[in-house]
Amino acid sequence: MARKTIGERLAQLEAQRKTLQIRLGKQERAIDTRRKVLIGALVLHRLENDRDVHIGGGLAAWLRSELPKFLTRDGDRDLFDDLLKPRPHDPSLGNVGNAGSGSAAS
Repeated sequence: MARKTIGERLAQLEAQRKTLQIRLGKQERAIDTRRKVLIGALVLHRLENDRDVHIGGGLAAWLRSELPKFLTRDGDRDLFDDLLKPRPHDPSLGNVGNAGSGSAAS
């Protein structure tokens, strides 16, 4: 078996480095996507189950305020139609409608 020249060995190592860089980039993007999915799942879970959770006046109100500025594509906005429209029984709306209905005060 013939020995590879130093140039050939360097080229092979460079190709391996590029391959590993691509794999690392994919791995980092997958981790980033997973983090976003988990945070999104937490927010959605809190909106569905814990109406009394407050972030600066209420999570639902905060999302209605921030999502329209954050979402730039119509298709993305369509995904959040249910969150962007206020609901009459939403505690973040204050004492509108049936005060006292829903969860107990903290």
